[in-house]
Amino acid sequence: MSLLRDRDFRGLFLADSASQAGAQILVLALPLVAVSALRVSEFEVGLLAACQTLAFVLIGLPAGAIVDRLRKRVVMVVADWARAAALASVPLAWWLDALTIHQLYAVALVLGVFTVFFDVAYQSYLPHLVGRERLVAGNSSLEIVRTVAQLGGPSAGGYLIQFLTAPFALSVTVAGFAWSALCLGRIRKREERQEARRGHLGREIAEGVRFVLGHPLLRRITACTATSNLFSAMAFPMVLLLLARELGLAAGTIGLLMAAGGVGGLAGALVNARIARWLGQGPTMWVAIALPAPLTFVLPWLQADWRLLLFGLYEFCVGASVVVYNVTQLSFRQAITPEPLLGRMNATIRFVVWGTMPLGGVIGGVLGEVIGVRNTLLVAALGACLAFLWLVTSPLRSMRELPVPASAGP
Repeated sequence: MSLLRDRDFRGLFLADSASQAGAQILVLALPLVAVSALRVSEFEVGLLAACQTLAFVLIGLPAGAIVDRLRKRVVMVVADWARAAALASVPLAWWLDALTIHQLYAVALVLGVFTVFFDVAYQSYLPHLVGRERLVAGNSSLEIVRTVAQLGGPSAGGYLIQFLTAPFALSVTVAGFAWSALCLGRIRKREERQEARRGHLGREIAEGVRFVLGHPLLRRITACTATSNLFSAMAFPMVLLLLARELGLAAGTIGLLMAAGGVGGLAGALVNARIARWLGQGPTMWVAIALPAPLTFVLPWLQADWRLLLFGLYEFCVGASVVVYNVTQLSFRQAITPEPLLGRMNATIRFVVWGTMPLGGVIGGVLGEVIGVRNTLLVAALGACLAFLWLVTSPLRSMRELPVPASAGP
């Protein structure tokens, strides 16, 4: 956290704090608008979840090439204001008694498009802001932001939804995106103006794809994350349906249970460096994916009794493992990639790993209609136990120090 003495990093830190807090409310509020306010079907809930991540498939690859041509801080500011405007339409439509599931689909798609640009720009901007030698510290600090937001966001969001109703709770997220844009605008360390490129966009995209697919370790990391995300996306909307509709839990209670993931994430952020030193970087990644996977089998058996404590344990362990895994693999990705390729590398990987999520949402929605919510969660639990195989069958299994080629540069 010593990086917070740097004024410019502090601006990014505060922007990310506001954005993440709003996003954690959004995780609950948008689907609960559909579940409780519009009373939609299981398939429509799954389709809404798919719309939230569909943009990573539609524009994920060109977004990376476009970001590499632009100033990344400006991209993030524009994305924040666009997301705030899109979300503001939901409480307005609800107040006018005109909100429909089709508007939620459209809002989710718009949010996804600008989240693609924001995330690719942010991951590519951090090396410029803090230098490659401080990437692990920078990523760890921002992971703490995300996990603290997970800690307080779902519970605060749940009670906001309970007292304000889900559509109006989105207003807090609108304010978070606006504050994020203002904080980013105050950063003084500006990037050099990008020279206008006249190269073919398709060739630039292909260069990023070749870099990722041609690197044996990046290829395995991408496949592992994509598999994990596929089955997580199948499970999440079904968990919300199970808790809110079948078990009849209030939004505040659901948020409080999900806040356990933030507690776990904070624990993971605090011990991440020690685990990596103890196990080595490669083993840290596959262990972080493998250990919490069997706990997914808790989800199909949940009832409104003591078994909800097991759901809290599941959230805690998953939250911790996600932070440990993300800090390790993201820092490696940023360090190994030449600066001109950062945007395209991040976009290519996010295209794949987030691109499986709309597929997972649709599959989850269809299975929920056909075999029921609990059986769908059982299928997701079986799949979640497969993701670590991509890493444990590769050189990462025992690689204590991940290689950083000289071409990565200072």
